[in-house]
Amino acid sequence: MWTVHKIMPIIQSVERALQILDLFNEQATELKITEISQLMGLSKSTLHSILKTLQLHGYIDQNPENGKYRLGMKLVERGHFVVGSMDIRQKAKSWLTELSLKTGQTTHLGVLDGNEGVYIEKIEGKLAAIAYSRIGRRLPVHSTAIGKVLIAWLREAELKTLLQNYEYSRYTPATICTREVLLDALAQTRELSYSIDNEENEQGVRCVAVPVWNHESRVIAALSLSTLKSRVDDNQLDVYCQLLKEAGQQLSAELGYPAKMRK
Repeated sequence: MWTVHKIMPIIQSVERALQILDLFNEQATELKITEISQLMGLSKSTLHSILKTLQLHGYIDQNPENGKYRLGMKLVERGHFVVGSMDIRQKAKSWLTELSLKTGQTTHLGVLDGNEGVYIEKIEGKLAAIAYSRIGRRLPVHSTAIGKVLIAWLREAELKTLLQNYEYSRYTPATICTREVLLDALAQTRELSYSIDNEENEQGVRCVAVPVWNHESRVIAALSLSTLKSRVDDNQLDVYCQLLKEAGQQLSAELGYPAKMRK
């Protein structure tokens, strides 16, 4: 029997927006709206609404001196996220694997995307009984150790933007549900250089996470280790936390984080 593949429709406005972005290159770093109109074969009125939408979201910028359009900083931000994620994933995998072998627990690498964390690598531990995690899974920042680490060192303006209209969904009785309590938890994370999710995201599950710093002294990722409270007591969790901190420090060193900044 033949399989019929349904062809999905192209959304014209989205296609046009992407085509506009593709017009810019090393030879054409800035373009007038008349030039874009000629290249696209579209009227200025049609282009104006598309350009304003791209500008609103930071993908297009307008030079105030000459009125020409140019690519916005949002593309730089997204590009750094993609390239950085690929590089950090490769470098982190050996540390995650070693931690899993030493502890028998599942380890993760996560990065910040918007106002959520995302798992970009996972090593399953031989003693682990936690199957909820997967690469690509998105994580709430207020209820996970990895999420709190990823936002604890954000600049004040960045954190303010991230938490604006943030929804503090409750997952367990221990979930942080207010901005004030979260800010206290972030201050504690900075003081200790690690964070613990004590059954805040899933009952019976405790996780510890540490930051991964780059050469610009920015937190670009987090390493985490997940445990079942019924199988790992406080003393053992402290041992795992120390191993995780050492791994985070050494991975940060590989990424050029200055030695004088390391704790």
